[in-house]
Amino acid sequence: MAKRAVRTTVKPDVDVMPETDVTGQPNGHPSENDVRVRAYQRYLERGGTHGNDVDDWVEAERELKRQS
Repeated sequence: MAKRAVRTTVKPDVDVMPETDVTGQPNGHPSENDVRVRAYQRYLERGGTHGNDVDDWVEAERELKRQS
């Protein structure tokens, strides 16, 4: 029995990646780890009081986005 050649085609990706910065993150978007570190710094700057974790995270993201 003879083998038949099977032709396959590779479909190009339809998703287009946004331009990335030197860290590999999309421009204007800090990595989750960078935000985590900055949010923790803010927590310490406030004296380590609890209850503002979401505010710290949002402000850390905002600060880091402004810097990029």
